[in-house]
This record gives sequence, C-alpha cells and structure tokens, in this order.
Amino acid sequence: MTHAVLPRTLWFTRCPVPTATGIAADRNWLTEEFARDGITVRSLQDAAPGADRAAHFTHTLPGLFREGGNVPALWARSRGERTRLIGLTWIEERQAVLVAPGSGIRGTEALRGLRLAVPAHDIAIDFWRAMALRGFEGALAAAGLGPDDAEFVDVHAAGHEGQWAAELAALRRGDVDAAYVKGALAVEAARRAGAEVAVELDELADPRFRINNGTPRPITVHQELLDHRPDLVDRFLAVLLRAADWAAGQPGEVARILGAETGAGADGVAGAYRPGTHRTLHPDLSPGRLALLAEQEAGLRAHGFLPEPVDVTAWADPEPLRRAAALPTAPPVPRAVRTTAP
Repeated sequence: MTHAVLPRTLWFTRCPVPTATGIAADRNWLTEEFARDGITVRSLQDAAPGADRAAHFTHTLPGLFREGGNVPALWARSRGERTRLIGLTWIEERQAVLVAPGSGIRGTEALRGLRLAVPAHDIAIDFWRAMALRGFEGALAAAGLGPDDAEFVDVHAAGHEGQWAAELAALRRGDVDAAYVKGALAVEAARRAGAEVAVELDELADPRFRINNGTPRPITVHQELLDHRPDLVDRFLAVLLRAADWAAGQPGEVARILGAETGAGADGVAGAYRPGTHRTLHPDLSPGRLALLAEQEAGLRAHGFLPEPVDVTAWADPEPLRRAAALPTAPPVPRAVRTTAP
C-alpha cells in the first residue's frame, strides 16, 4: 500500500488523570515507536509556549491524539471539527458532594432543597460548570430527584486560584450548602477546607449516576490523520494498549505516574483512585460505554453546552482499535481489567 507523506510531528494531549497516554509518555514508548520513521512525538502540555495549547479543547490540530474529558471532545465535534472517537475508558475518579462541617447533611435524599454550587468560568467551554451540573444531577437522580428539587447557585470563579476554590470558598461563607468535586486535587482541597463528604458518587451502584466528564473518557483523533495515515493511528493505539497492559501489573508505578500527572501528593492519589485503578486503563468502544457517552451528550446538550447534536454512534470508528489490537506489537487485553467498569 502506498502511504501519504509522513508527518514530521505527531502530537498528543491528555488530561491530568489516569490515562494510557500518560503511562506511555512516562515510559517513552510513543517517542520510541515513531523514531524509526523520523517522526517526532510531542506533548501539547510540554511543548514550547508557541504551541497551540487551546487545541486540547478545540482539537483543530490535525496530527493530535487526545485522551481527556468528554465535555471538550463532544463540544469540538459539535462545533463541526472533524474528529473521530477511537476509544473510551471508564476510570472511577472519586466524585463527591461536599458540605460544611457539622451540617449533618448525608446521602442523596438530603440534597433535596439545598443550594448547590455551580461554578462559572470565563473560558470557551466551561467543563468545570458542566461537571458540577452533571455530578449533582447524578446524585439527585440516585434519590429519585430531579434538578427542580434543588437550587443551583452560580459561583463566579474569577479571582480564585486552584481547582474548586470558588465553590469551597462559597461553602465556607455559607452562600451554598454543597459543592461537587472530583479527583486527586479535589481530595486535597477538601481536606484543607475542612469540608465533609455528604455523597460519594463512586459508591452509587448504577454507573448512570456517575456519568461525567471523565466517565466515560474518550480518545479522539482528527479525521484528516485517519484518512491519510491510518497506519499511524493504529500504531499509536497499539502503544496505548501496551501501556495499559503494562500498567495492569504495576500498581506502584502507576501511582507514581499519577502523582506526576495530577500534581497531587500520595494521599490525594490514594484518596481519589481506588485499588485496581491500574487495571482499568484499556480503551474499548463497547455498546455499553457508547450508550453512557450518549447519555452524557444528551445531558450536555440540555444545558446548552453543545451548539449542535452529536451522534455518538456515527462519531465512533471502531476499526483503528480493532486493527491496533491485531498488530504483532500489541499485547492481548487482559480479561480482568473490567473489574468494576461498565
């Protein structure tokens, strides 16, 4: 087969969360995979200041692989960017509803009638706001409640530094009764603020109540690269499968890498990611995960985050992952990796 001209650079970007991309980058496997072709592999996060880091959200860079939150990924596709969904992971990442110390608020039913903090950031796609809205909606739904059973209170994030800072400040002032948080830095921020946990969303049995920006988390690529160099896409995914397979047997190393990726300490990582997280990094495009992403798309569209609908099934292309798994360099995917993930 005659291939199109090789690109000089492949880019990757990932969120500061557990990803096979982050594991592969730490192991230097992406660089090694494409070095023989004379292709440089660069991280958007680590690139020089002149790099278009906004592409992490817009995905306007044709040679970019993205493994990150679904809110920006769906938003980019909704705006007409020619991306394709080539994988999904489901990694529990401690989602919680926090309340003031001594409030006595516990459980999903106790959210009825409360003032719930919803941040507002001056950014192109406010994924923080989307996360809070969807997190509260999941918690309310677990008690058979809807958005009208609580009061959503806008909390402007301008002037506050750090994740969740505006919401936790509002909670301390008594302007709101509850705040949504997620991930390793959230664990540390909650401890500093002295906040108490009212709801642990990870403990809700139905995964539909835990649908949010990172559950499920998509891997996307630009259609242009897929059209002209599908072999490079396949090889990139094969490296991610290798990284996920390696991670499944290396809990200590994965914890170390997560500390570097998230910027959190050991306590934050341990508090955010449950034992077994290192076995959940393998992507797939199973009907179950696609259905959960479709529910997220509908929820985001209902809140006005998406200018146009996204047909999740049509967006997904399962062929690159299928071909990647068949490559000689790709390890078999362990059956045990789906211990708790839908």
